[in-house]
Amino acid sequence: MQDFNDLEVLYEDNHLIVINKRASEIVQGDKTGDEPLVEKVREYIRKKYDKPGNVFCGLVHRLDRPTSGVLVFARTSKSLERMNKLFAEQHPDKTYWAVVEKAPKQKSGALKHYLTRNEKQNKSYASDVAKTGSKEARLSYKQLLQSDRYTLLEIALETGRHHQIRAQLATIDCIIKGDLKYGAKRSNPDGSIHLHARSLRFKHPTREEEITVVAPVPSEPLWQWFEKELS
Repeated sequence: MQDFNDLEVLYEDNHLIVINKRASEIVQGDKTGDEPLVEKVREYIRKKYDKPGNVFCGLVHRLDRPTSGVLVFARTSKSLERMNKLFAEQHPDKTYWAVVEKAPKQKSGALKHYLTRNEKQNKSYASDVAKTGSKEARLSYKQLLQSDRYTLLEIALETGRHHQIRAQLATIDCIIKGDLKYGAKRSNPDGSIHLHARSLRFKHPTREEEITVVAPVPSEPLWQWFEKELS
């Protein structure tokens, strides 16, 4: 692990860079004008490898701004093309941790819904039946630990829909801590939500090798308590 240019780099080679995204960071530019991560990673490559001119940095997938954890960038156009195909066709193993306000009725289970995205609200709505424009969303979860007020869930994501974990957990009354958009009692002071992309396992784009990357949880006290109790 290496810190450089305010990035926490979890894995790096000639083809890929994987970082631990902080909850406050945006992946791509938006109306806020804040510097996006794709530009920070591009600058990291330029400085570390002394690369002049336009540096290639391709975004493989996305995380919501208030979410933290594993995020992959491609260093070459060939790697980006292969990783895009991999994510679309083979669905690499994505594991998330979520701290929720209320424990689920069952300690483990699978959820299947149909999500409809409202662009204007930047929100997704889950339904038990398919609707016009909806997309099937599937995940499985298990309870890892409880504190006096919160529960830590581990989630295996089977599909990658807009706000999928947030919307699906909210439908079973397991609202993520700090997630006002989906019904949380209060926001977190830093604007984050307690959703963390914990690990990602995928096939390397140029080598016959599986890569597994695990992202340490944020430094926030509740996250740290859960991680310590699990160790």
